[in-house]
Amino acid sequence: MMAIDNTPMLVPHLVVDDAAAALDFYTRAFGAEEMVRMPGPDGKLIHASMRINGAMVFLNDDFPEFNDGKASTPTALGGASVTIHLHGPDVDGRFQRALDAGATVVNALEDQFWGDRYGVVRDPFGHQWSLAETVREVDMNEVLAQMSDGG
Repeated sequence: MMAIDNTPMLVPHLVVDDAAAALDFYTRAFGAEEMVRMPGPDGKLIHASMRINGAMVFLNDDFPEFNDGKASTPTALGGASVTIHLHGPDVDGRFQRALDAGATVVNALEDQFWGDRYGVVRDPFGHQWSLAETVREVDMNEVLAQMSDGG
């Protein structure tokens, strides 16, 4: 029996085609640590959880039969409305690791005016991930001035 745990949290819940392959990808690309994998009777994953960058992420296969008959993967919807942000050291290494695992570049990794080295990738399942590392301190007035000048 599992202990009751009502710790407040906010957890992204990703819907994909082939959740087992997605778990493998996230492990290779982002160093995910798989916590739970719950297969349904047909082998599709009804629930999985993993930790990425210390944060919990939920994942499951698409089940249109439980969603008014509609698929809810980014591919089925024509894109994702949310970008998942990963911040931390060695962004160049982490960005390359994601590409090596099968992600594609949405925005190249570049130094940005707000002080971060930042880029965006799309995983093979349609979800977007931004990766960043703060590389220099920037005064907020400088950031605002850059934004008003068009970046």
